[in-house]
Amino acid sequence: MPETLFDLEQLTPWAIFGAFTAAAWFLLEQVAAARPRTLARLKVYNRPREVRPLAEALKKKDRLTQILEKTSPVLAKPLEPKSAEELSALRQRLMAAGFRSPLAATVFLGIKFICLVAGLSLGGGFALLNGTLSYRGWLTVALLVAGFFYLPELAIFYLRRYRQDQIFRGLPDALDLMVVCVEAGLGLDQAMRKVAEEMKHSYPVIAEEFGVANFQLQIGRPRSEVFHELGTRTGVNDLKLLTSVLIQADRFGTSIAHALRTQSDMMRTRRRQLAEEKAAKTAVKLIFPLVLFIFPAIFVVLVGPAAITITRGLFPLMGR
Repeated sequence: MPETLFDLEQLTPWAIFGAFTAAAWFLLEQVAAARPRTLARLKVYNRPREVRPLAEALKKKDRLTQILEKTSPVLAKPLEPKSAEELSALRQRLMAAGFRSPLAATVFLGIKFICLVAGLSLGGGFALLNGTLSYRGWLTVALLVAGFFYLPELAIFYLRRYRQDQIFRGLPDALDLMVVCVEAGLGLDQAMRKVAEEMKHSYPVIAEEFGVANFQLQIGRPRSEVFHELGTRTGVNDLKLLTSVLIQADRFGTSIAHALRTQSDMMRTRRRQLAEEKAAKTAVKLIFPLVLFIFPAIFVVLVGPAAITITRGLFPLMGR
């Protein structure tokens, strides 16, 4: 049998080595061809090719908004609040959820009416499919209609809680940044603008609220009114306390940096106390799962064998 020029057993290690070398070269080429982090971050802020799609998306959003604005007054008329206090409370809840438009209440009531009609339609379809409904069927239809009717309320409640939680978490950091800006020589308006710019990615809700307040200050509104509205529309007690401190410092001419630092220390102390309070409540909250789930299992494991032994030894004696 003639000898082959190359033995396959000798070529296999070289083939494996070549494959690994090619794979490593490809990975290194991909890593080397990747853009530096600085250029990647600059590309995020400079996207001229995305201007047209963004404008088209805004136009589509404007069309939908126009349709809602035209149809909402008619749809919201059956659900309009009966008094000015109810309307004010509704607008306050919508502002706390991030909806500040003058037509936000009307659009919200219109969406609520649409959800009610959708619930009635689905409930009616369910009734037609089942023919004659029992008590449970009518209860299901009523729950379906009520669920659709209160679905916008649940959405507003979730958005409001989310925004308030974001403000509550990021307010100490915002105050520390404001203290640094004020002590560096910036005014309160410039400090708020700097906070809005720097916290746009970490805490966008605080950046949005501070940006709105800064814009109101730029158009000439009194500082006391702007700060009072900032604390009122968010519904966060810490922010209300901060705005009252800023109003007093601006009115009496005291040091704003000292007031901000004191308020920041108070907020961090309060957060530490809240954490300690939640840790102290943990033992009480663990009682219910322990009693309902863990103790029965432990009781069965510990007492079960003894109970089986007793029944096996006692029942035959009782039967004699």
